[in-house]
Amino acid sequence: MSILEKKKFERDTFRKLRDEISLNQRENLKKNVKLYADSFVKEYKNIGYIAIYWPLKKELDIRSLKEKFSLALPRCKDKKDLLFYPWDEKPLTKDSEGILSPDNSFPLSHKQISMIFVPCLSIDKNLIRLGYGGGYFDRLRADINWRNIPCIGVLTSNCVSTMPLTRAEWDIPLSGFITEKEIFV
Repeated sequence: MSILEKKKFERDTFRKLRDEISLNQRENLKKNVKLYADSFVKEYKNIGYIAIYWPLKKELDIRSLKEKFSLALPRCKDKKDLLFYPWDEKPLTKDSEGILSPDNSFPLSHKQISMIFVPCLSIDKNLIRLGYGGGYFDRLRADINWRNIPCIGVLTSNCVSTMPLTRAEWDIPLSGFITEKEIFV
């Protein structure tokens, strides 16, 4: 079985597990994300933007962080690049992947982003993330400047793999992850 076939099997498996989570698990996960964001801001004081994602396919919705923090959302460009833009009051438009995102003129640099929250279908104890297979976050983080920004996975505890996930040469480990049961950073 090829790496791509193994990853497809893992995606199917963990997508089913994720879809089984309860509303209570979702609420507890959201609380842990907010708790971590609060502690991060207290520790580092002068932070820039916190980059989040627009939730799709039953991913945890953490957009309420906007009430308290300056947020950035990703925008996929030409099906290869992921750039972050400030999430302001302007209407969002669909990017090249059909995901709602800001369409501002100037993307944020790595110096303006203090932390990135990314959705995960799964993660293992080596912090290898299983996403949807687009490779956007790995391509972004292939740049050492972006890799130095804390990148935290968001998922439920039933999707934390007890076995190592299939790893491709381009997969870059995250900085940690948050579930409804733990903050592993």
